[in-house]
Amino acid sequence: MFRPRRILFLQAAILRKMMDFGMFLHRLSAPRPLSPSFRRSIPTTVSPRKGTIQLLFYTPPSYPTPPRSYSASRYPVLVSFHGGGFTIGDASDDARWAAAVVDIVGAVVVCVNYRLAPKWYFPTAIEDGVDAILYLIQNAEELSIDAQRIGVSGFSSGGTMAFTVPLILHDVLRRTEDQAPALASSPRSDGKIVVIMSWYPPTDFVTHTRTERRRTNIRPETELPRFLTELFDASYLYPPRNVSLSHPYLSPGVAPDEMLRELPYDVIIFTCEWDGLRAEAEAFRDRLSGPIGKRVCYKVVKGVRHAWDKSPNPFKRSPTRELAYREACVELKRILEGQ
Repeated sequence: MFRPRRILFLQAAILRKMMDFGMFLHRLSAPRPLSPSFRRSIPTTVSPRKGTIQLLFYTPPSYPTPPRSYSASRYPVLVSFHGGGFTIGDASDDARWAAAVVDIVGAVVVCVNYRLAPKWYFPTAIEDGVDAILYLIQNAEELSIDAQRIGVSGFSSGGTMAFTVPLILHDVLRRTEDQAPALASSPRSDGKIVVIMSWYPPTDFVTHTRTERRRTNIRPETELPRFLTELFDASYLYPPRNVSLSHPYLSPGVAPDEMLRELPYDVIIFTCEWDGLRAEAEAFRDRLSGPIGKRVCYKVVKGVRHAWDKSPNPFKRSPTRELAYREACVELKRILEGQ
């Protein structure tokens, strides 16, 4: 349903304040999450709508501070995209996930503050994700990271970005090679995404409408409020622009086979038992592991709803979250270490 832009901006601003307060409470529960080791602000280059984005770096204790190009170590890097329907949320929302990856995997984690709708509508967020990865590839030596061992992860809408950012990145690098073959061997293209880690992602806006998603949930009362999902869709897709719901950068679950084959071989997907997004994620899993030929590690976290790991309860520790994060990290570590 169409909403005037000024109404979208107002509603999104109110929800961001509410989200900020919820995440403040979330960070109070034990164990306290990590704070970023350092931050970088970078200019955007991929999107035609120019601006800057901020990257939050979470690093292992052995990481050189400040980062320096003559460090002997090269750390694998996981680039993470927060959730929030492309409309709310912040890179620091995933600090607990970053702490688990730093501790168990020993990787550098980079959380991306991509630009949000409704001001920055589709596909700005995904283009910003590509810029983040290009920056890491181009500055790998200075940042002491191994550009041949890049992983991407994300939660909810960020989980979709974990699939669509590599697709756009491949297109960007291919266009660079076609238009300027001499640049094909430049640092801009000398990197490799080796694994996708996606948490409860929406993957198919065509087959699975919001109404159909609710019908597939065995506990429909656990779904996100309708007014919230309608705001997300109206903000990010902005109906007057007539964005096709089958666009592969929006619905990777229905992207052409030849595009999906460009994704990394290893894919990890964790979904929630009580979530209307689970059915489409499982259909995507079957497609990736079947005709597309990817190695998919898939798990349903039992007895939880969408975004259960971001609970705002400051008095309750979440063993379920800690176990799920640990299991995911063990798999990430295996892949990033080439086992």
